[in-house]
Amino acid sequence: MSQLTLTKTRLFEGTWEGALRYDDGSGPEPVLDVTYEERAVANVTVTPHTDSDAWVLRVPIPAESLNDGVQTILITDRSSGVRLDTITFISGEALADDIRAEIDLLRAELDMLKRAFRRHCVETM
Repeated sequence: MSQLTLTKTRLFEGTWEGALRYDDGSGPEPVLDVTYEERAVANVTVTPHTDSDAWVLRVPIPAESLNDGVQTILITDRSSGVRLDTITFISGEALADDIRAEIDLLRAELDMLKRAFRRHCVETM
């Protein structure tokens, strides 16, 4: 059996969508394990694409995964055990702290560059 390739197509209205294709172009309906914190995600669908040899995967983002911090949903090919993709998102206070820390670092670097530029201007005149 050939390998499956999963390509994200969009995240829309709380549902992650992707296109599944076999490397050689054909194969049986893919059987996947989609898990969040080692529990199966409900209502995952795999349907044939109407215009190509691909399969459409739809994964509804579980409400219980919407928490502060980094959350990851795993998508695995059940027959081979190969991880096809992950859905990762960051939300809440953890994100705010990360962004504030990044902005602080950028400000410090900008201040250092301003001082170096001013010193350079003074020394070259």
